[in-house]
Amino acid sequence: MRKLRDGTVEVVVGVNLLREGLDLPEVSLVAIMDADKEGFLRSETTLVQTIGRAARNINGQVILYGDTVTGSMKRAIDETNRRRLKQLIYNKEHNITPETIVKPLYRNIFEEFAGEDLNKEREEKARATYLEGVLALKESLDYDDYVALLNEEMIRAAGELRFEDAAILRDEMYSLKKKRQNI
Repeated sequence: MRKLRDGTVEVVVGVNLLREGLDLPEVSLVAIMDADKEGFLRSETTLVQTIGRAARNINGQVILYGDTVTGSMKRAIDETNRRRLKQLIYNKEHNITPETIVKPLYRNIFEEFAGEDLNKEREEKARATYLEGVLALKESLDYDDYVALLNEEMIRAAGELRFEDAAILRDEMYSLKKKRQNI
């Protein structure tokens, strides 16, 4: 997700990535495949949630692919148009010019400790030893700071879809908490 945010990657193909609440204002096009397949993943609510992800970008567009327009699609489109009209009226009444949301790109743990942005080669090398680096900080941080760091890095890893790293960090955090309870 970080590569999408910094412009390295232009396209992400995924299932439910946008519906799950990932806040990615850089997303300017959302394509919903098989939008006409009724069910939980293509309900009116789910379609509205997914369509809303493109609304964070001033140039946001949504394409619903399907052979027919289902009731859920029609209601989602109608709701989106209703919200858009309401927003346009509000913006006009209050002289608001819409802008794309701008969120800062947070530096990863290696950049924080190095105090500088890493070049591509150094970043790849750092990622190869990512877990070793985080786990090695155990000796230099007190318990609470280390557990907080593990939790923060676990959430970051999951957000970047590095689920194996997130699971290892979670297990380390739970192991430490369990050891502390047994003392």
